[in-house]
Amino acid sequence: MSQILAYSKLPYRLQVLADITDQVMGLAEPSGQVVKYSIRLVKKCTKPDRKEFQNVGMAIAIGFVIMGFTGLCVKLTPIPINNITIGG
Repeated sequence: MSQILAYSKLPYRLQVLADITDQVMGLAEPSGQVVKYSIRLVKKCTKPDRKEFQNVGMAIAIGFVIMGFTGLCVKLTPIPINNITIGG
């Protein structure tokens, strides 16, 4: 309660400055936590070993093949349907 009374006794310019400072600190605190958590995450990360790297590469390659085959099917399917409907 005494802080509220002390705040209200401040000159207007100091009240505005205090408000701006509070807003800046409100923005700085969460960003500081993000930086702290990011540093902690990077420290805990490890490089993948050879087997894990090969597994990830194989999964990506299989995904590329599946997506490519799907795209090919989507691209080629309308051609026979178009020939059947138009008759030419």
